[in-house]
Amino acid sequence: MPPRPQPPPKNETEAQQAERYLQDDYRRRRVPVPQAKKMGDVVGQLLVKRGYANVQQAASLDAVWTAAVGERLAPQTKAGQVKRGVLEVFVLNSAVMQELAFVKAKLVKTLATTAADQKIKDIKFRVGKLG
Repeated sequence: MPPRPQPPPKNETEAQQAERYLQDDYRRRRVPVPQAKKMGDVVGQLLVKRGYANVQQAASLDAVWTAAVGERLAPQTKAGQVKRGVLEVFVLNSAVMQELAFVKAKLVKTLATTAADQKIKDIKFRVGKLG
């Protein structure tokens, strides 16, 4: 909506009144602008939203798992996600799963110390694709 044309003021007091009216009108119509967010907060939210933090976490967890399980079984296994303290591990076949089940307690202790930030309390083995 275009602004209404103002009649020309007759004297100085009318000019001051017109100016005050315009300023008051501006204040009434002004839309409050929210305060800008910090860039670090925005980037952090973006990383969480897109899941980039999970990718980095998975890579570090995979390295810890490879060190815990050893060179012989590492190519036949792949660490998955940690959900509620349970690490999901994918294995190539049931023979590897049975072999890992025998050393499960030792693996849980090793992972609890080396990956303390993950808070791993148990391991769940699943036969499936590694890639």
